[in-house]
Amino acid sequence: MTKELPLGARFSLLHRAFKRKMDEILSEKELTGVQFGVLGNLARLEQQGCEEISQRDLEEVCRISHATMTDILRRLEKKEFVRCEQSSRDRRFKCVFTTEKARGLKGEVARVERETFDWLTRGLAPAQVEELLAITDVMLENVWAGCRKGCEESDD
Repeated sequence: MTKELPLGARFSLLHRAFKRKMDEILSEKELTGVQFGVLGNLARLEQQGCEEISQRDLEEVCRISHATMTDILRRLEKKEFVRCEQSSRDRRFKCVFTTEKARGLKGEVARVERETFDWLTRGLAPAQVEELLAITDVMLENVWAGCRKGCEESDD
């Protein structure tokens, strides 16, 4: 049956399964996979030395719309995973910061992603998993190259 599935359906099913498993694992932390992803990206930006990270910065990095990110950040702030403060550089912007509670999840990121990936790749030999990662790396480079090309064309 799976051999007849269109390619788009295959990737969609894998994405939904990954998201569902992440949500299942993260439910004990009262987080969704999307919220967890936003926290992970925010933490990475902070680790890279970004002092003030705006909602717009997160929208671009996470590729999430403004309205959706507003809702996510409101929920994360209510759960005390982030705090939002007015920018010291530009009072029109709010900056987003992780809280101690969110920083306490740092070790969870790798564990949850690994556990979910292991669940999806169960039954594959280690060499097959490595090949899968190599193939998806190439596919992601193609995506990023397409994004860069689109950005360059829009700058003209």
